[in-house]
Amino acid sequence: MALGVRLDLRQSQQLVMTPQLQQAIRLLQMSNLELRAFVEQELESNPLLRLADGGTEVEDTGAGPADDAPVPRDREVPLDARLTEAGDPGLAADTFDTGVENLYDADRTGEVGSGDAGAGESWAGESWTGVGAGGNLSFDAAGYDPEQQPDHPESLRAHLLAQLGQSRAGPRLVALARLVVEELDEHGYLRTGTAELAARLAAGTEALEAVEAALALVQGCEPIGVGARDLAECLALQLAERDRLDPAMRRLLDNLALLERGEGRRLRLACGVDEEDFVDMLAELRALDPRPCSGFSAEPVETVVADVLLRRAPGGPMGGGWEIELNPQTLPRLLIDNRYAAELAAGGGEARAFVTDCRANANWLKRSLDQRARSILAVTTEIVRRQEAFFAEGITGLRPLTLRMVADELDMHESTVSRVTSNKYMATERGLFDLKFFFTNPVGAEGMSAATVRHRIRAMVDAEPPRQILSDDVIVERLQKDGIEIARRTVAKYRKALGIPSSVERRRLKALTPGQ
Repeated sequence: MALGVRLDLRQSQQLVMTPQLQQAIRLLQMSNLELRAFVEQELESNPLLRLADGGTEVEDTGAGPADDAPVPRDREVPLDARLTEAGDPGLAADTFDTGVENLYDADRTGEVGSGDAGAGESWAGESWTGVGAGGNLSFDAAGYDPEQQPDHPESLRAHLLAQLGQSRAGPRLVALARLVVEELDEHGYLRTGTAELAARLAAGTEALEAVEAALALVQGCEPIGVGARDLAECLALQLAERDRLDPAMRRLLDNLALLERGEGRRLRLACGVDEEDFVDMLAELRALDPRPCSGFSAEPVETVVADVLLRRAPGGPMGGGWEIELNPQTLPRLLIDNRYAAELAAGGGEARAFVTDCRANANWLKRSLDQRARSILAVTTEIVRRQEAFFAEGITGLRPLTLRMVADELDMHESTVSRVTSNKYMATERGLFDLKFFFTNPVGAEGMSAATVRHRIRAMVDAEPPRQILSDDVIVERLQKDGIEIARRTVAKYRKALGIPSSVERRRLKALTPGQ
């Protein structure tokens, strides 16, 4: 067969992920806080971008990125001082790539002829500053101020080192005690053996004795139980502080494994006490704290901020519907400074090319933010429409919902809906919820949501009498009487996911509970 060279023409289609498209996809998946950090970077790299308030910090922004979205009047911001003094609204609109209504506050709106407030007027006078008060179901509650909330609790390490600094022990012992503190885990337990610590310092029994003395010094600090090497020692330190560590209680601590397995009779015989004393010992044990250092924080706790705000519309609980808004306090509003762009472009050559590139990137970013806002509002609106019973009734009203159901309704791809709902939270009258919470698979022929079934199983177990522990089969029968067709293995799976022990373990545990 002869070999030769020939030229063929083929036509094909393929999807090319441009950098702009990749950026738009990343923006869609970001939370509001992550978006703020991203915009801060863009402000540093693109000189044409400005925030709506003319500042340089995202924290000072008010409304969302969509130019067409309703803008609360109390969040509108004045134009730059020099343009305000000039009093030329047309000049302001030309300088910044936006409308006049976005550049003047509510007091000056009538002066520049902004006209009717339009859709944004429905939000006038409404304030979301009260959202976030823990356990409060009312958005009208006053007195919540994030700036006045207590700081993060003192770390366990700082708390212990402060006590050691006031100790009268010798400098060498205090220094060893500081090393022991550094070995404690976040719960205050010493997971490293004293022999291993002594081997790090020096060889011989003197080093081991010194480490044991340093550990005893740490265990004498508050909270009582810190520095314990296991649960039994932690409880023993607390009992010793109360002068209740007698021989019977020591035997009880030595056999905690029997208590975990619910073998109460064997445990009582091991302690050598009668039934009445054994019940009192168990009551004392339950009064202790297995994690006495849980009140200390090793690292700052990140606060979850709502991306979407939901409230009842005027007109009653159901008749008025719902009002949905992107959180205006966490979203930046970007403007393009046309005047500065013209000044830079006047230099010609490389400056003009640089301005053209910056303007293109800025326009693309604004469109991406606008599309992100519209997508989030569309998906959230559909979730609220389908889960309206949940907001009215609670967990029992949660309906099955999948990504495909929302995607088909909005003519989106499932991956788009998944990105929209990732890392997003919605503030409602019933609390703060991850958007993923509202997606749950149907169970049984009735199509009840899995979250509702798990809630019913939890309620059944919590209400069961100590002498009538419900087995998985009995739970299945009761659910079937309520019209929920479910298999026993599904009930077992949900029970394990809820952290509920089996019926045998619950019977043993409740038999050890005083008064049961």
